[in-house]
Amino acid sequence: VATPERVDEVLAVCAKWETTATAIGEVTDSGRLRILREGDVVGDMPVPALVDDCPLYDLAPEKPSAPIYPAPKRRVETNDPHELLLALLRSDNIASRRPIFEQYDCLVQSRTVRRPDEADAAVLLLPDGGAIAVSIDGSGRRVACDPYRGTVEAVLECATNLACVGAEPLGLTNCLNFGNPEKPHIAWQLSESVRGMADACRALDVPVVGGNVSLYNEGPEGPIYPTPVVGMVGRLPDAARAGRLGFAEEGDAIAFVGPFQPSLPGSELAKLQGEPLPDGLPQVDVTLVRRTLEVVREAVRAGAVHSAHDVAEGGFAVALAECCVAGGRGAQVDFRGAGSEGERVLELLFGEGPGGILLSGPRPALAVIAREVPTTLFGVVGSADDPLELSLDGDATLSWSLAELRAARDGGLAV
Repeated sequence: VATPERVDEVLAVCAKWETTATAIGEVTDSGRLRILREGDVVGDMPVPALVDDCPLYDLAPEKPSAPIYPAPKRRVETNDPHELLLALLRSDNIASRRPIFEQYDCLVQSRTVRRPDEADAAVLLLPDGGAIAVSIDGSGRRVACDPYRGTVEAVLECATNLACVGAEPLGLTNCLNFGNPEKPHIAWQLSESVRGMADACRALDVPVVGGNVSLYNEGPEGPIYPTPVVGMVGRLPDAARAGRLGFAEEGDAIAFVGPFQPSLPGSELAKLQGEPLPDGLPQVDVTLVRRTLEVVREAVRAGAVHSAHDVAEGGFAVALAECCVAGGRGAQVDFRGAGSEGERVLELLFGEGPGGILLSGPRPALAVIAREVPTTLFGVVGSADDPLELSLDGDATLSWSLAELRAARDGGLAV
């Protein structure tokens, strides 16, 4: 919709990009939608009938009393952390998407500042030297565990991805994919998910500018996972300082920032181990997450840190491996004193939850961040010849070469 004197400008932009465009009508003050064909009125209705007086669902949301979804098939038989990390890197939700995105133009007329696998969000150059960043997230599995908190997590992950490249959110869109809302348990999933998205957006001060809904997605075996897909767009002032996820300089300190609390139920590891979905997810301090994102965003924009990557699917160990592979550098990480023994080590390495970011950079810069938000320095970036090495309690050490990490991640979706 444009003012009459600017219609030609709109059509010129569309012509430049070889997109068909035609002026088809005008806004009136009649309060009616009129459709004409060759001058004859073929449709005429009051606008309130389309907006305010349209039919509404009469939903009866009710939390289900029994599990809806069966446990997944068990795919790993080991508890060896070394083998579990490689299995996770090969898994469908974590493996590199390179076999997919290389089939398309990921450079977008050379405007792409960060190519896929280089950063947590896509970054596109603007004419003024700034850039826009785009992130899309959604985990039906996490939302199936807890429709409210799972949706909050999706919004937070989108915002975290933008912060890791230095972008401030401008707006959010979504696609809400659910089963039959006429069933009480699906209506409950939908209403709780919408409530979670609204609360998270208010907490982050991010407007919802659009979206759509896909309902009645069910088959003979039951409904799909409730899957709200969230897309968020942000802006950063200097494209040259867009953040990267890969470790960049040997000797940099590695820090973890944010209120992250690792939990295994509902995680990707639990999926590989065939565990059923839990009834609920842990709470998260959204206010502290927002503050963490603000601090990280400013550090990236200032060039104070050399890499930033969120801890998401697969937990700490997967995030560390991704930073090593993307940067082509190993790392030495010290988990001693963190309770990294026995079964606790699996939770520490592979537990999931929102609000955690891995940073690398000069130690003084990370110390400044530590004065603002919870920060733990626990490692150092190595060289291209070094492995990813984790020191655990009890003098145990885990080690992976860059070659085996890269082979696992790059080969997961390869055919």
